[in-house]
Amino acid sequence: MNSAKKRLILFDIDGTLITAGGAGTRSLDRAFNALFGIKDAFISIKMSGKTDIQIIKEGLRLHELTGVDGNVEKMKGMYLSFLREEVNNPWKKMKPGIADLLAILKCREKPLGLLTGNLEEGAGIKLTPFRLNEYFIDGAFGSDNEDRDELLPIAIEKFSRKGFAYTPAECIVVGDTPRDVRCAKIHGAFSVAVATGSYSKEELLRTDADIVLDSFEDAEKCAADLGMIEFKMNYG
Repeated sequence: MNSAKKRLILFDIDGTLITAGGAGTRSLDRAFNALFGIKDAFISIKMSGKTDIQIIKEGLRLHELTGVDGNVEKMKGMYLSFLREEVNNPWKKMKPGIADLLAILKCREKPLGLLTGNLEEGAGIKLTPFRLNEYFIDGAFGSDNEDRDELLPIAIEKFSRKGFAYTPAECIVVGDTPRDVRCAKIHGAFSVAVATGSYSKEELLRTDADIVLDSFEDAEKCAADLGMIEFKMNYG
């Protein structure tokens, strides 16, 4: 009998699982314009790897709108409203190999979750067109904490309430940015970086990621790589 423990695998969304076709940026810009009459408010803000709340606050600071109570909450609500419209666009797509990889991992009964800067409701909106929500038991989101570095312990706590006991060292965090790597490594988790987003493989190789992949296109190989990671975590 194989008594090896299955590790918790946590996936980022944007740039890792999917590309939303610019829906997030357009929704933020539309929300800002609707509330404050400012167009293209986020054009100079780099968003990769940041939480939605962090991005919203940066936009408010940039346009000197931080002094008004309730602006963050107003932006969240308006953003989600527009996101429901904007996600239905012809440019959205799933990253190559993701559907097969998740199906393989589910078949092998791997516990899967999300670790993303998206608001929890926004994450669901983005994943719904691809029918990916069903693969993930729970997760940690930008609505749980605006600091991405604090999300891994939150994910672990949520899984513990569902009967899954994990320490950070028993988790694998998968993402496409240096911020995904950092939020794993500062807690001692294993980091898998994939060059399917805005960062090149060369840039990701300069991070502390334990493994850097070109893509998930060869789903069987990627599943085998994750299996090998679990073997090493279990047996050194």
